[in-house]
Amino acid sequence: MGVTAIIVAGGVGKRLKSKVRKSFVRLAGRPMLGWVLRALERSPSVRQIVIVAHPGDLAAARRLARSERASKVAAVVPGGKSRMASVACGLRALPPGTRWVLVHDAARPLVTPALIEAAIQAARRAKAAIVAVPVVPTIKQARDRWVVKTLDRSTLWAVQTPQVFERKLLEEAHRRSNGFAATDDAALVEAMGKRVKIVPGSERNIKVTTPEDRMIAEALLKKS
Repeated sequence: MGVTAIIVAGGVGKRLKSKVRKSFVRLAGRPMLGWVLRALERSPSVRQIVIVAHPGDLAAARRLARSERASKVAAVVPGGKSRMASVACGLRALPPGTRWVLVHDAARPLVTPALIEAAIQAARRAKAAIVAVPVVPTIKQARDRWVVKTLDRSTLWAVQTPQVFERKLLEEAHRRSNGFAATDDAALVEAMGKRVKIVPGSERNIKVTTPEDRMIAEALLKKS
């Protein structure tokens, strides 16, 4: 029942306005990628880790894995031009014996072992599971900045990572994508008509995209 985690760590981070690429931005004394490695190392169900990094960061990612004593790291590979292409690179590097694949963004450094384990257990029952939180604000659908309608927020979820899939299911979803520019892997699985289970996430599991996100994440990490 081997679980391999793919960390998507190739983001440039233009909106973050950083001098280094996003995964290596330091928060509370540690790069974001380092925080993710620590959480995955502490997750008993995760057997191995594949880091998909920017081609210019491969050596830095390997050094970080060594400094974090991340013994589960099986491979560090270059990513592609898009997030979906980068996940595909990670799939090609999966170690033998992998049955379940966990995909997580390096830009979510506040992920916890408990959340990782919850997603894995849900996927083992459903074959595909994502972490998400209910949408709180009122959401308007608009066209040309004119409101078309107000969406029923009771049916809406804000998707996070990790996302966990049976390996053969995710590999098939990527093979059948036909250029579909999905923003997450679950969308590829959904496009095949497969059901995806939602695991309640955490408001703390934020994605660091802007300087404001960085300040919030650093404050939360310092408190944890």
